[in-house]
Amino acid sequence: MNSTIADRILQIKQELPKTVKLIAVSKYASVEAMREAYQAGIRDFGESRVLEAIAKKQELQDLPDITWHMIGTLQSNKARQALLNFDWIHSVDRLSLAQQLNRLAIETNTQISICLQVKLADDPSKSGWSEQELIANLASLAQCQAIQIKGLMTILPLGLTPQQSLNIFQKVAALKNRLNSQRWQNINELSMGMSQDYDLAVKAGATMIRIGSKVFG
Repeated sequence: MNSTIADRILQIKQELPKTVKLIAVSKYASVEAMREAYQAGIRDFGESRVLEAIAKKQELQDLPDITWHMIGTLQSNKARQALLNFDWIHSVDRLSLAQQLNRLAIETNTQISICLQVKLADDPSKSGWSEQELIANLASLAQCQAIQIKGLMTILPLGLTPQQSLNIFQKVAALKNRLNSQRWQNINELSMGMSQDYDLAVKAGATMIRIGSKVFG
């Protein structure tokens, strides 16, 4: 017998500490499937394309307590729309984007929570700060006071062993601790772990996991 969306959500939630937020990655899911997930208790949805997310948001206006998370690569020309339609942007992967969002937040009087996307393993297909680049950019990021920098996000390269995956997640957690010790106490969130590796991310200290296929099938 096939499991339902509600069954799968319950299974995942039973495995998670209360401190970990489950973000249902709905970028390939229909609005109907999202409604099923909502009925099963999900309030956080992750989308990768701004215009598709806006269309879904309009169809789900009757569910006002959804928190919308932008988890895909954000192009500069979509920054304003993302700022106005999402509650979180996890994929702030460069200083210029953080500065642009900061300017737009001031212009539009909009609040946004963001994660800084870091890349702590070599992966040509992913973007994000290395640890050295991020440390070098901290003074500039500190001037972006109109955006709320609340966490770090990472996406792992494909093909890693479980131990390699765990090691990278632990490096991201250690980087967060390093930032906390350098007067960045507001960086408390670790957005890391997807359907295939969220158990390892949780073990390393993830506070938000982004799950698509294990929720929606």
